[in-house]
Amino acid sequence: MLINLNQNKNLKLFKTISEVAFLHQQSVYIVGGYVRDLLMGRNSTTDIDFVTEQSGILLAEKVAQSINPNIKVSVFKNYGTAAFKHNHLDLEFVGARKESYRENSRNPSVESGTLEDDQKRRDFTINAMAISLNKENFGELIDPFQGREDLQNKILKTPLEATQTYSDDPLRMMRAIRFATTLDFTIEKNSLQAISQEANRIQIVSIERIMVEFNKIMLSERPSKGLALLEKTGLLKLIIPELTDLKGIEEIEGQRHKDNFYHTLEVVDNISKHTDNLWLRWAALLHDIGKAPTKKFVEGTGWTFRGHEFLGGKMVKKLFQRLKLPLGTDLKFVQKMVTLSSRPIALITDDASDAALRRMLFDAGENLEDLFTLCKADITTKNEAKQKKFITNFQYVAKKIKEVEEKDQIRNFQPPISGEEIMVLFNLKPGREIGILKEKVKEAILEGIIENNHTQARDFVMLEAEKLGLKSV
Repeated sequence: MLINLNQNKNLKLFKTISEVAFLHQQSVYIVGGYVRDLLMGRNSTTDIDFVTEQSGILLAEKVAQSINPNIKVSVFKNYGTAAFKHNHLDLEFVGARKESYRENSRNPSVESGTLEDDQKRRDFTINAMAISLNKENFGELIDPFQGREDLQNKILKTPLEATQTYSDDPLRMMRAIRFATTLDFTIEKNSLQAISQEANRIQIVSIERIMVEFNKIMLSERPSKGLALLEKTGLLKLIIPELTDLKGIEEIEGQRHKDNFYHTLEVVDNISKHTDNLWLRWAALLHDIGKAPTKKFVEGTGWTFRGHEFLGGKMVKKLFQRLKLPLGTDLKFVQKMVTLSSRPIALITDDASDAALRRMLFDAGENLEDLFTLCKADITTKNEAKQKKFITNFQYVAKKIKEVEEKDQIRNFQPPISGEEIMVLFNLKPGREIGILKEKVKEAILEGIIENNHTQARDFVMLEAEKLGLKSV
């Protein structure tokens, strides 16, 4: 089958590569994701991989020289690959190879091979197709495993025996679930069973590589599909057991609680409709992780999860450390969202005090809108009347918060009196007294004892300093 490349925006590049390969007596083929996306009508791919049955490094250097002698080519001799950038494209050239694996490593022994060998080592049939750029058959689709048919049927299948494919390189199990999620494909039955069978092999893969795939699932249109597949195959329990611990429903004295795992999947999908912020999606994923260790049945009350938000916030740090996720502002953001995730709900009453609203404004700060996005996503009831009531209540709280914010200016709170001014007022050197007085000012503002302005803050400091035995100069 011929693929018409004449209308392709990269035709000029492909013609150049074809001519250079012919001049140096090399074969050349486009392979992998670019071919798959081209056949799917997805033309946004900026990574293009090329395979030659000779030297990928030599071909890359000659092509780069032909395009522009100043192009810098990155060479990876150990892998027989070379790459360079051109017109916002990342181009990689590799020599065709065949691989063999050792049991306790996903790093294969590699030797030169044919295009057929190279296609056999690919992860899925939809990624094992190639398009020839050779002069004699320019544009011919080479598809030994019927990848085009699997594309049309939206099926993920391995080119060779599935168990061996995943055992050889266990990261392919994560990739299978990632592709199934992002492309909305079905993993072929034998392949899915093989993932369950080989799930423990994921432990030889670095957690950083696993998280790259996991985060692509989290950034998909409907992450729950991938998360459910990870749970079904046993991979999730090996990666984030804190989530699978949420599974199940218990009943005592006729009282049941909801399955917090599947509730979590709904929350992640809900929030994904409103944000592409990866870490806000992570907050949705982890917002209930404190429920498993705090679950308790109380006679006369029923099931309780007292303090689960606080415990969940503490659990987030250990989880991020274990998964090698960012430990800076992203971690702090997720911790804050998890810890505060139930606070707005507690304020949905007519008698919620301004002090409680001010404290939430202070604690949420610049992330208040994100917190409300998370809380709204947490509404998973299928009862339309309850849904409407929850949304109305949130709108009510938002209105009250806006009124308090306009009056008290608590969000992104800055003390109306500085430590330097306190030092001057009482001729103090840096010390604990300054911190005590600043904390008292903050508490007084949050409780509504004084307004958030310099005059009242200064007068309040004078009174409190006197209690500490300090005298102004």
